[in-house]
Amino acid sequence: MIQDVLSDAEERMGKAMGALHRDLDSIRTGRASPTLVDRLTVEYFGTPTPLNQLAGVSVPEPRLLVIQPWDRGTMGAIEKAILKSELNLNPSNDGQVIRIAIPALTEERRKQLVKLVHNHVEDGKISVRNVRRDAVGSVRELLNERMISEDDGRRGEQQIEELTRRFVDEADRIGRAKERDVLEV
Repeated sequence: MIQDVLSDAEERMGKAMGALHRDLDSIRTGRASPTLVDRLTVEYFGTPTPLNQLAGVSVPEPRLLVIQPWDRGTMGAIEKAILKSELNLNPSNDGQVIRIAIPALTEERRKQLVKLVHNHVEDGKISVRNVRRDAVGSVRELLNERMISEDDGRRGEQQIEELTRRFVDEADRIGRAKERDVLEV
């Protein structure tokens, strides 16, 4: 029974780390990456559609993104979505593809992005701690219903704490790596 609680907690904490990765991938660094525009949604025939379902995104140079729509009629909508996003990027359209030059980040903008990284990492840690709270509650509930012994309950809580520590450390490690990318000139 405790193993079920632990495996559920580990799975949910893993999902929280996956969400943290996706959040941090959408934060701009000094170089181009297709993940910058992965989360953009484009109004396509009145339906918000992910950009990666409407176009191919490539990185021919370290500071250039090229978006090639499969339907040229979507060029204007894709440009509008890029301009409305918080990426602060200016697309250029030549009728065939949309090119986005990624400018170098200023020192002030780097500091803002580092704060954003810290916020996302803290949100990830909060998610992990919420999973810990739920798991400890489940173990205590099993203990109150006399389905497990007190020793098993203590051992279970200790294993949950170790699991939580491991995932919080992983969130810190992921955040430090992204911070290095953002600060890299």
